[in-house]
Amino acid sequence: MAKLVSQTYGEALVELANEEGIASSMLEEIQSVREIIKDNPEFVKLMLHPGIAKQEKLQVVDKVFKDKVSDQLTGLIRIIVENERFKDIDSVFQYYIDKVKESQGIGVVYVTTPLELDDKEKSNIVARLLETTDYKSLEMNYAIDKSLIGGMIVQIGDRYVDSSIRNRLDDLTKELLQIQLG
Repeated sequence: MAKLVSQTYGEALVELANEEGIASSMLEEIQSVREIIKDNPEFVKLMLHPGIAKQEKLQVVDKVFKDKVSDQLTGLIRIIVENERFKDIDSVFQYYIDKVKESQGIGVVYVTTPLELDDKEKSNIVARLLETTDYKSLEMNYAIDKSLIGGMIVQIGDRYVDSSIRNRLDDLTKELLQIQLG
């Protein structure tokens, strides 16, 4: 559900920013607002608190953001608060960031491996991805998940490739269960 919410609001913001020719400046604003929200957990608690009236939350949004960021971004934040979707604001922002970077030919890649990769392995992954995609450059994000055992998971946008040993073992287990049931 959160994916649908982020996609709905994010796509609306992408269309608005493209129509008004402010995609790049909106990207900078969103990154700044995202940092402000991340650095102020009390603000997040306030926005998520069920005992605080929506109208009060909207007044806080206006006080914090009005005349400091574009009216379009303030309006989006107000709509998110009005629809009680503040918990999804980071995923909305991430959707927008990913879409704008994609339109600029920058791929945002998430690579998960069971062990830390050295620089040579990282550069091999980047080279291979640049060969197999249409991106001009890549923004790489690496994570470690020891439960993968071996292999890796690569995600670029909505494309997801899981070549981990854990995934292969899960598939093998399912096949064996099918044989036993059959």
